[in-house]
Amino acid sequence: MNTPTLLVFALVALIAIATPGPTVLLALANGSRFGVRRALPGMLGAVASDFVLVGAVAVGLGALLAASEFWFSVLKWVGAAYLAWLGFRLLRSQGGLDLSQQGAADGRGSPRAIFAKSFLVAVTNPKGYLFCSALMPQFIDPSAPQWPQYAAIGIVFAGLDFSVMLAYAVIGARAVKLLRRRAVLWLDRCCGGALLALAGSLAFYRRSAS
Repeated sequence: MNTPTLLVFALVALIAIATPGPTVLLALANGSRFGVRRALPGMLGAVASDFVLVGAVAVGLGALLAASEFWFSVLKWVGAAYLAWLGFRLLRSQGGLDLSQQGAADGRGSPRAIFAKSFLVAVTNPKGYLFCSALMPQFIDPSAPQWPQYAAIGIVFAGLDFSVMLAYAVIGARAVKLLRRRAVLWLDRCCGGALLALAGSLAFYRRSAS
């Protein structure tokens, strides 16, 4: 894979990643609730899922989901249910920055919990597999070894994803400092409502739309 091809892929991927999706909304919510530093595990969880996604595309899982109604539906409903649960949790949030140890002590804001939420949201979204299985092979040279190319794509994709999520987390953390508590409460509720809307769109998503 040459540099111009990788740059074109980076541009296309950046446009897709920057469009608000579940992991980006979680980064925004985590930044507003816990601060940027404690939101970092969530970003790392999403990055870990990126490598799972790229590896799955490389071994043909995206093609399997496109061909199998059963496995596509299983992954779709698990992802939709988890997104809906997270959305309800945010709708019930009291808002505000939580830098205390209380949230971490009961597991709600622990690094492991924040990591797991973002990882599970991304890895159970069949849209990601279908999108990447349609996009990534177009940038792979079939006459060259494929795994190094997928590795390069994965690194670029994960780096862009982390950068975008970091930007959203910073925005969320800044909003807490600049806005009153009630405004921050509505930020949590907006993120929760958006996650519920994404859960609904995922529930009605069909393979034929990909």
